[in-house]
Amino acid sequence: MALGLWLAKAAQGRVPLPAPPPSADQLLGQAEATAKSEHKKILVVFGASWCGPCSMFDKFLNNPQVQAALNKSFVMVHLDVGEVKGDKAHSNNPGGVEEMARLGGGGEGYPYVAMLDDEGNWIADSKMPQDNEPGRNMGYPSGQAEIDWFMRMVKKAARDMPAADMKTVREWLEQRSR
Repeated sequence: MALGLWLAKAAQGRVPLPAPPPSADQLLGQAEATAKSEHKKILVVFGASWCGPCSMFDKFLNNPQVQAALNKSFVMVHLDVGEVKGDKAHSNNPGGVEEMARLGGGGEGYPYVAMLDDEGNWIADSKMPQDNEPGRNMGYPSGQAEIDWFMRMVKKAARDMPAADMKTVREWLEQRSR
């Protein structure tokens, strides 16, 4: 009954329905086109609005110095994949969970980060190997080992990134590490 009343009010324009988020295919297709035209790689962040480490990673990516350094080599894409069902304010990007799985992520926490070439092919991800075991998602790179792994990811994906930009990224993370 309550849902029916809400839908009736929405139809009358009293309650705006949120626009559905763009699909993972749409966002990645746009990123691939931009990456090809600008000769860049793609950095994809999979996460959720409620995720604390995701917020920390977003703060890192949105820092003006870090953003300037990374934007020279990467096109950034954020895909929501862990939103709570029924949350009217936040929803997953359609196809995002499947894309994360295709790239080797899932089931190990957020954010999961993947770096791709300009055609969407995997180059590196945030699954950090530990003691000869398969990699585990590091999430936000807050410790020295995670920072080192993230920097290896960046170096592997963006081989021509200037040393000064690599230094900017590393120093920002190290100054805020645990």
